This record gives sequence, C-alpha cells and structure tokens, in this order.
Amino acid sequence: MDAATGGVVEPGDLVVDLERRLVTLRGEPVALTPTEFELLRLFVRNEGKLLTHPTILREVWGPRYGTESHYLHVYVSQLRRKIEPDPARPRFLLTEPAAGYRLVRPS
Repeated sequence: MDAATGGVVEPGDLVVDLERRLVTLRGEPVALTPTEFELLRLFVRNEGKLLTHPTILREVWGPRYGTESHYLHVYVSQLRRKIEPDPARPRFLLTEPAAGYRLVRPS
C-alpha cells in the first residue's frame, strides 16, 4: 500500500501507517497530537513535493487559514522534535526558504 491509498509509508526509519494513525521511528512509537498527525499525513501523501505555507495551512487548519504561518512554524517545529534525530538539522522534513516544506526520504 502507499500514501495515496491510505497505507503504510516508510521514508527511511520513519514508518507512518495512515490507516491506523500510527507512527514509529526506529521501531519506537511516536505520540503525535491530532494536528501533528494531519500535518505529517499531508507531507507523506505529497512526499518529495514542495508544499507552500498557504497550501499546508488550508489543508490542515481549513480554508480560513492561509496567512497564519506562525501556526505552521510552531507545529513543524514540534513535529521535527518528535520525528527527526536532530531537529536542528532535519533529514525528513526540509524547509524551502520563503516557500514551504518538503518531506523527503533520507539518503
């Protein structure tokens, strides 16, 4: 299964089971808030694609949110602390300056 069909996605040692809403990192469970999970779901369903700030805000928080990028920065930071080995040097969730974020498989 893949992200498009609601299955399991494994970018590196991060495993995201979209159907069961379970996330593990190196075999250990990762506890995410509902918003963090929705954010991660959006990223894994669009793996490798640049997602702009307004797109992410609308998809995760709803159509009334398009310019409130502080929400996004806070949640991306929280998510990185939970899924990145070194949140200051992310391997999975990359920042595209002045544009948005992109989820990649670490090499």
